[in-house]
Amino acid sequence: MNETASFGYRDVPAEEKVGLVGQVFSSVALRYDIMNDAMSVGAHRLWKDQFVRRVKPRAGEAILDMAGGTGDIAFRMHKAGAAVTVSDINPDMLGVGMERAKKRGLDGLLWSEQNAETLSFADRQYDAYTIAFGIRNVTDIPAALREAHRVLKFGGRFFCLEFSTTLWPGFAEVYDAYSHHLVPKLGKLLAHDEDSYRYLIESIRRFPDMATFATMIREAGFTQVKAEPILGGLVAIHSGWKA
Repeated sequence: MNETASFGYRDVPAEEKVGLVGQVFSSVALRYDIMNDAMSVGAHRLWKDQFVRRVKPRAGEAILDMAGGTGDIAFRMHKAGAAVTVSDINPDMLGVGMERAKKRGLDGLLWSEQNAETLSFADRQYDAYTIAFGIRNVTDIPAALREAHRVLKFGGRFFCLEFSTTLWPGFAEVYDAYSHHLVPKLGKLLAHDEDSYRYLIESIRRFPDMATFATMIREAGFTQVKAEPILGGLVAIHSGWKA
């Protein structure tokens, strides 16, 4: 691991990032979904629907949903009959997800507090590994990708939904202005936490572009790696297979 890691626009000692990110998500957990709606004008729901269609969860499959927190992706895959383990490093996010599942009457989901870089699961345990809007918050992304590869069965599928860099001319500038100036103010208004949402926006800017991240996935051992841009790459679905 590098001696430093990015925390928004700051570089911090790598060993401190987990705690700093943990503070952010503990702070925003209860209002996380409300803020997602406000920041994306509800579009995150469509992106997640598209993501799960690409995963194609099937009845009886074992799927690990990493950084699954509030359950948005897991609930969608659970409908298909997949056996989903929802994992997150943050117990407050998991608590919100478990409460949401209880209110919806969803049984059969497994919930597990895990660090994506050092999973406690056995080798070749899962048919698919999903992570949505979580990989950019990991301190050592290559380590997390290697762990994803390790816990997948041969022929297992890796899918990641994450913000990236849009290639549409002019759109990037508009989005930058919106995200840097309006999103922190929305965070202050709706979640009473301007600083956490400033970090979340800054973390998007520090995340690798589509091609660079695809290379990282290949280096972790995955084959047939693809990047599917949404809104010109503002959001992207990356996928790969464990051969």
